[in-house]
Amino acid sequence: MLIVMNHKAGPKQIEAVVKAVETMGLTAAPIPGSERTAIGVLGNKGYVDDTTIRHLPGVQEVIHVSKPYKLVSRDFHPRNSIVKVCGVSIGEGKRPVVVAGPCAVEGEEQILKTARAVKKAGADLLRGGAFKPRTGPHTFQGMREEGLKLLAKAREATGLPIVTEVMSPDTVGLVAEYADLLQVGARNMQNFELLKELGRIQKPVLLKRGMSATLEEFLAAAEYILAEGNPHVILCERGIRTFETATRNTLDLAVVPLIREMSHLPVMVDPSHATGRRSLVAPMAKAALVAGAHGVLVEVHPEPEKALSDGPQSLTFHGFDALMDEIRHLNAFLGFGG
Repeated sequence: MLIVMNHKAGPKQIEAVVKAVETMGLTAAPIPGSERTAIGVLGNKGYVDDTTIRHLPGVQEVIHVSKPYKLVSRDFHPRNSIVKVCGVSIGEGKRPVVVAGPCAVEGEEQILKTARAVKKAGADLLRGGAFKPRTGPHTFQGMREEGLKLLAKAREATGLPIVTEVMSPDTVGLVAEYADLLQVGARNMQNFELLKELGRIQKPVLLKRGMSATLEEFLAAAEYILAEGNPHVILCERGIRTFETATRNTLDLAVVPLIREMSHLPVMVDPSHATGRRSLVAPMAKAALVAGAHGVLVEVHPEPEKALSDGPQSLTFHGFDALMDEIRHLNAFLGFGG
């Protein structure tokens, strides 16, 4: 349920509504706006009788929201959210950001060389996996804390904020010591204990869509993080599993404008994992920006043919340079400047 206050409602009237909601055994979440305040009602298992609230002084309207996600919904939060990662602003009205780097940190030379190359080309953030969830147990699983230390070294050398994946609740604290943006991979989208733990810290979170997740399930997963108190969430479409096998996944670009209609959270796209093919990454990255994505994540490696993880979908330095030139022209066309 959402309680919309009159634009003349003062702090005492808002507080009276909050107390009335709490008296009902529910949680009240005030949402200040530029013109008026709304109060979200959380914790109800079904329909809430609004009789005692509807006629309180200052209440303009009571809206019943049946979605399983509320804090994520535009019903509760009509204004667009901007998520800041070490000074990089991600969201509506901001120039789309580019996150680039290898799928996995493989060594100091590799990550430093890549970080300097993507920085020079114009990337905004550096990606790189230290903990790697792989389909099979006999493949490279990442360098773990040593990988985190190398990412921090790359940040020191280039100034690029770093994005890396966290896989379990017990490693959130460790990863948060090093990372500027904590990524939840597709396989962990519904790891609810992990989501809750990420909700208890105030570091930004990049939440990837599960490979078989509906949009409602995706947004409900984000709700877990916001419900614990962390509003700094970025959604990421990375392709879903369908009957098609020509590409690694099926990139659902229609979900980008749909998310922007339904949620106030920023949304990004990962064309590397979505397509699994180097030749398709640049076209789909540009298509994502045209569809309204607030940024893209692109895998880049100095020698993709030797990569320990996801080499076939990783761009070379030359390929990334070319993509960034195209993105600069596209941004100018979209009204974001060069």
